[in-house]
Amino acid sequence: MKQPYFIVVLAHSLHGRLRRIHIPQQALYVVLALAAFGLFSIAGLLSSYVRMVWKVANYNSLRQEADALRTRYQDLRKEYDQTNQQLASLQLFASEVITAYGLKNKVEGTRDVAAEGGLVPTFRETLDEYNFLKSANIATFHRPYSRVWQTNMRPSLWPVNGRLIGAFGDRSDPFNGGQAFHTGVDVSGPRGAPVRATADGVVVHAEYSGGYGRLVVIDHGRGVQTFYAHLSRMDVIAGQAIRRGEIIGGLGSSGRVTGPHLHYEVRVGGNPVNPYAFLARAPYAQSTAKDSLF
Repeated sequence: MKQPYFIVVLAHSLHGRLRRIHIPQQALYVVLALAAFGLFSIAGLLSSYVRMVWKVANYNSLRQEADALRTRYQDLRKEYDQTNQQLASLQLFASEVITAYGLKNKVEGTRDVAAEGGLVPTFRETLDEYNFLKSANIATFHRPYSRVWQTNMRPSLWPVNGRLIGAFGDRSDPFNGGQAFHTGVDVSGPRGAPVRATADGVVVHAEYSGGYGRLVVIDHGRGVQTFYAHLSRMDVIAGQAIRRGEIIGGLGSSGRVTGPHLHYEVRVGGNPVNPYAFLARAPYAQSTAKDSLF
């Protein structure tokens, strides 16, 4: 039985010869099916390409928005840090003024009995009275050193002999390379080098503290505190009174560090301020408590 087929006639334009081509019906259907499949494939590729172009355009737009937001965040962070530093400076200045005014009132006394307030003093008033009596006692028995006591309550000494290797402020994180804010300065030195208190005060923290490693925090009054981190050892305990120049521990590499150094912070009112403002006018920590006060 003959299969149905199609005849294609080709005629030459010059010598008029005719040529017949027999195409089976099934072969024609196969060709048409392949052509349809090719068209669908091309349409699918074009659709995928259009979707990819659209996604790339959206990705580029989102990346630009993320870069703009990151830049805006960094600008806001700098403004925030500058505001904190200004606020801390104002708080320090206000504390000095309030302290001076309160000391004058204690020395001269008040003219109105009603101005004395309640009969039972508060904890803050008791603490202020204790500090005043302590200062008055030093002024009585060691009059030449009374001004030294007040001066030594402000950080005025390099905590360790070395050089600055890490500045205060924005920097790249040494571990992940991302943007980070450095709340203090890093001072290099040999492992175990003596670390000294930069001002008179009371130790309020002396223990291991996460990324800080072995950390000593000294409260100098009037909202001023200093932090000494990554120590190899701690020679003080919480609650211990300390004098400027006394050894509080040894330089080390405890905590989240890449090498031995001292991380030194100065905080005013709980806000970190640039310690370089204090270090720029301070001598190296070569004196002892005995040399600095008595």
